Amino acid sequence: MKSRVYLAGLALAMAALAARAELSVTPTVVSDYDFRGFSQSGKDPALQVGVDYSSGPFHIGAWASNVDFGPGDAKSEVDLLADYSFGSEETVEFNAGAVYYLYPGHDEWSYPEIWLTASRGWFSVGYYYGWAWPVVDSGRRVEKLDGNYIQGSVAVPIGETGFEVSAHAGYSFGQYWSDYEYTDWSVGVGTSLGNFDVALKYVGSDQVENEDDIFNNEDRVILSVSTTLPWAKE
Repeated sequence: MKSRVYLAGLALAMAALAARAELSVTPTVVSDYDFRGFSQSGKDPALQVGVDYSSGPFHIGAWASNVDFGPGDAKSEVDLLADYSFGSEETVEFNAGAVYYLYPGHDEWSYPEIWLTASRGWFSVGYYYGWAWPVVDSGRRVEKLDGNYIQGSVAVPIGETGFEVSAHAGYSFGQYWSDYEYTDWSVGVGTSLGNFDVALKYVGSDQVENEDDIFNNEDRVILSVSTTLPWAKE
């Protein structure tokens, strides 16, 4: 609860800042924070705030969310990221970047990742590589292993209805996943209602099912509502 109150205050502060600088701030509420098929919030709702600054093809940003890794463990996540876009809409658009996942007060969970994505029209594919994925045991000892992720996504507008259907599939492999490589997937629909974006998706995976709340990976439906500030003036 404390982490959600903190993030709510952060969202208000960032909204005020966005009105005075070349920044965009995106608050989001989700019914469950899903990351590649696994719940990061113990199947509970999450409040998330993203702050972005772009200058031409360059972009830097920060993103935060409450998480739940179990009693006495990480309760918040802060991601710091930077990326560069190149190519063209007429051929293929590329994006290369890096992110560092931080878990305040629990540095043993933190790790970096780099990516390269390509997109054209409705379709996109991407490759993500982390060379220090943490394996944390009950004694808080940490082993760092590499992990790879490849994914493909499609988002198709439904005529002139204002709705969009989407589908996603990803595959996790490498040292970290050597004993249980797996595929995650989702299908969903979204639309804009005024200044708000609303989306509903069904997520699942072929990973061994974990029915516990912490890192749950059962098939489930997730609702998200977001907005980007400052709102455009009409």
